[in-house]
Amino acid sequence: MNISLYKAELKDAELIHVMKIKSFMPLLAKYQDFETSPANEPIEKIIAEIKQPYTNYYIIKKDGISVGGIRIVKMDNKHNRVSPVYVLPEYQGKGIAQKVFQMVEQIYCDVHVWELDTILQEQGNCYLYEKLGYERTGKTEIINSKMTLVYYEKHFLQI
Repeated sequence: MNISLYKAELKDAELIHVMKIKSFMPLLAKYQDFETSPANEPIEKIIAEIKQPYTNYYIIKKDGISVGGIRIVKMDNKHNRVSPVYVLPEYQGKGIAQKVFQMVEQIYCDVHVWELDTILQEQGNCYLYEKLGYERTGKTEIINSKMTLVYYEKHFLQI
């Protein structure tokens, strides 16, 4: 499987927007989280995120085809956040996200703490992150009666 990351530029905002909608629409339909779902975000939010000096947005490619995205946010010295990561539905379950996390950890090899959150009710997502070494922080956030966010961190030893 040939997975690559392409650093997004402003010209990629529309592509990112379309992929986010396609990737998150099933979750929006399931959980009705109209206030927080990336499927409901305007393209202007993506443009603003790409422009942020503390953000790197990447388009995930499989065999040269755009299949998703990942946004890396620098929180502070050696502490980053993944928000969000997504793969188009037709490419999910093929190990792409797992490979992307390995690639991102190599790119940002000086980062000691990674954080992210996901939907507690999406056990497949929770399983993936835990398989990758992320641990629950104990923090949760109830979004609505159907959906709760669960927070994760992954720590790397300092050498």
